[in-house]
This record gives sequence, C-alpha cells and structure tokens, in this order.
Amino acid sequence: MLKKVASLWFRVWLTAAVLLLALPGGGVAEEAHWGYTGAFGPSDWDKADPSFFMCKAGKNQTPINIVPRFATTLPPLVFSYGIKGDTVLNNGHTVQVLFPHGNTLTVDGISFELVQMHFHTPGENLYAGKAFPMEAHYVHADKAGNTAVLAVFFEEGESNADLAALWAVMPQTAGETKPLHQGFNPLALLPVGREYIYFNGSLTTPPCSEGVRWYVLKHTVTIGKEQVAAFLKCMGYPNNRPLQEVNARPVLR
Repeated sequence: MLKKVASLWFRVWLTAAVLLLALPGGGVAEEAHWGYTGAFGPSDWDKADPSFFMCKAGKNQTPINIVPRFATTLPPLVFSYGIKGDTVLNNGHTVQVLFPHGNTLTVDGISFELVQMHFHTPGENLYAGKAFPMEAHYVHADKAGNTAVLAVFFEEGESNADLAALWAVMPQTAGETKPLHQGFNPLALLPVGREYIYFNGSLTTPPCSEGVRWYVLKHTVTIGKEQVAAFLKCMGYPNNRPLQEVNARPVLR
C-alpha cells in the first residue's frame, strides 16, 4: 500500500515538474497562486511569481488561432499507448488523468512518454477561427526533459461514453484524487484520423515555458452538452487561457 501511495505522489510531482521545466536555473519554486479569474488571472500571471515572466514576455505562446501557413509532409504519429491511467486528480485548475510509465508517442524518431492528460473548457486553441467547447491535452516528456503536447478537439454532439466513465469519478474538490479501478485507456479519446498540425509553442498555464512541441489533431471527437456543463460546474469557471499572438512562427500541416 505504501508503495502505491509513493508511486502516486511521485507522478503528481512529475506532472508538476513538467510544468516547471523552464524555471531559471532549473530550480523548482514554491507553488504560486494563479487562476483564471480575479487577481492573478491570465493577464497578470507574470505578476504572480517572477518565474512566470514568459507568460508576458514570451513570443511563442499557446494557445493560438491555428491557421496552417505551410503545407509539408509531416512524420506520422506513432502511438504505443498500452497502459491505462489509474488515478484522476483535481488540481484546482483542471482535471488530470495520471498514467504509469510505459505509454509513448514517437514522432520523427523521438519518443515522448505520456505523463498526464487534462481538459480545458472552452477549448483553448481555435482552428481557422472556429472555437470548440472542450479540448484535451496529452502531456508528454522525453528523456531530455522536452515537452510535447497532443491536443484533441471536442465538438458538441452525442455524449461521449468514455468521458462519462471518467466524469462519474471526477473529483469535485481541488487537491482531491480518486483511483480509476477500471483504468482509463488513453486511446479512448483519440479520433480515428491521426492527421495533425504542428507548431512550436508553450505551456498554456504558468510558468508558460516555451519550446513545447504541439501536435494538434485535425479530426475531432464528440462531447455531450451536459458533459461540458458537468466539467464547468466542477471547475467553477472556464479554464481556458486567452489566445496568444502567432508572430513569425510556422504552422505546419
């Protein structure tokens, strides 16, 4: 039992570490207060902690309005997702599914291990000006500490059975975790089509570290209106960062 608890909190720590990769000097600061409303909302994240300076100063920030500028042949996404998530966490900013070691996404010969997936409502990125009611982010890290995010858009339609199973045990209190006794298959929320758009961006939450590889799937999956409402009720507020400038970045399709 002690080993299971230690493993869980190691993965919670690892998730936090992924979000703090770009702190000056590689250090980990104490958690600063930030949010999506009121004081230290998105426009003032840089004021919440000095290490969040990229939230204001960065030139390659995410989310963006995705308008592909260059057509090219992108390497395929190779999924080796065979291990189910075993824990769901409400961290006060989103709901995360935590995964044991072993799931990888390989792109152009580089393998990234899946650390966690989480949700934003409404969706953070736009696609050619189109907004989505929800967006899932699969957060990965490679052995060198580089971050890659796979993004999946949800369109309002039929209720999503896989989300329903997850929502049934969704923690309602910040800091609360619950076990996923049946596990959560990370492939469950991926569309059949795996074509994607690529751009270089950042984390969409503090410290807004840049150098993040973004792989945004072109195809969508459905979500019921009531499922969006249930997530919003759990969070208590929309948890999407406002759009950022694309600047001179190439957006590839």
